[in-house]
Amino acid sequence: MEKHILPDIPDLHTIDVYERHGGYAALRTALQMKPDEVIDVVKRSGLRGRGGACFPTGLKWSFMPKGNDRPKYLAVNGDESEPGTFKDRQIFEFNPHLMIEGILIGCYAMGITAAYIYIRGEYRHWIRMVDAALDQAASKGYIGDNILGSGFSTRIYTHSGAGAYICGEESALMNSIEGERGYPRVKPPFPAQKGLWGQPTTINNVETMSNIPLIISKGAEWYAAIGAPKHPGPILVGISGHVNRPGVFEVPTGVPLLTLINEYAGGVPNGKRIKAVIPGGSSTMVLRGENLEGVCMDADSLKAAGSSVGTAGLIVMDEDTDIVRVLARIAHFYHHESCGQCTPCREGTGWLEKMLHRFEHGDARPEDVEMLVEVANQIEGNTICALGDAAAWPVQSFVKRFRDEFEKRVAAPAPHHAGV
Repeated sequence: MEKHILPDIPDLHTIDVYERHGGYAALRTALQMKPDEVIDVVKRSGLRGRGGACFPTGLKWSFMPKGNDRPKYLAVNGDESEPGTFKDRQIFEFNPHLMIEGILIGCYAMGITAAYIYIRGEYRHWIRMVDAALDQAASKGYIGDNILGSGFSTRIYTHSGAGAYICGEESALMNSIEGERGYPRVKPPFPAQKGLWGQPTTINNVETMSNIPLIISKGAEWYAAIGAPKHPGPILVGISGHVNRPGVFEVPTGVPLLTLINEYAGGVPNGKRIKAVIPGGSSTMVLRGENLEGVCMDADSLKAAGSSVGTAGLIVMDEDTDIVRVLARIAHFYHHESCGQCTPCREGTGWLEKMLHRFEHGDARPEDVEMLVEVANQIEGNTICALGDAAAWPVQSFVKRFRDEFEKRVAAPAPHHAGV
């Protein structure tokens, strides 16, 4: 498959080069269509969100209320704080105008006059790159008033986060943009009814928006024919861990995980076997290496295998990996990043970390194996946002699939002495 989102074109981040390769032609096409026609094309393409939930993008856009009697907003999620995920920054650096063009098309389709690109604060270098690209687009008349003489006007702004993982959750992200503490909101109401500043808001991921110009310029049928039929299109897969060639690879959805690891990422160093793989960032369920045959990088295949596509951040672990140590580090992250609003998450993530510390240091009790799972089960589904689930799922899956590794780390019982 030819590359589309991250083609190997020097200086594509500059608007002149982007325009020479067809940039902003999709926007011109969209502005000649009715807004509902644009949404219909996105629906028919089958594009699903690339931020983790895989929700159909066109359907989400259709939830936006019609009419312009009240302000409407678009928030583009570039927080990218999930461990093992590093794809969005590739778009910021190498092809920001593709994302910007997608945002403009989305704003036109939904009647939105202001969009915010939320970028994690640690991405200072990439924030500056996106700001420069926005200035270039505005200077050419693609952003601002009466865009390309269409009568449509919109603005796009970047908003810097402050290093909080919780702000990747859509409602916490909106609170952060508003200048409030990054606490997730209770739903309903949902963002399409009451989002930024109490107004209708759509939230999409950076990579999701970067697919929109491809769909408009090449057609819904072309896009729907790429990759897995129920989860079509190109997808950016970030591969890290024990591989010879880590990086971000653009592939059609549905590529087997073993192909991604062995062919794209060059296999495991020193010919070692694969012990485990986390397919979609640290919050997704771990898979055993011997069970990867036939498992593909798309939502349905990974669901059938007992995991999820998440953000397509594939983490590979070789045969020498300390599984208990990996889970302990993941648990520490979620305990540290819990916002503390919900008791099951605030308390439960701390308990998980403490118990895993015992496993790490040989102090765990026999009952701790089952207690790990029980605590995770009490967190899952009992919090306002999905961070609780993100903390629970790794524990549940690691213990389920590598139970023997945890049982081996249980402290030997004290010897029984007869007598008084």
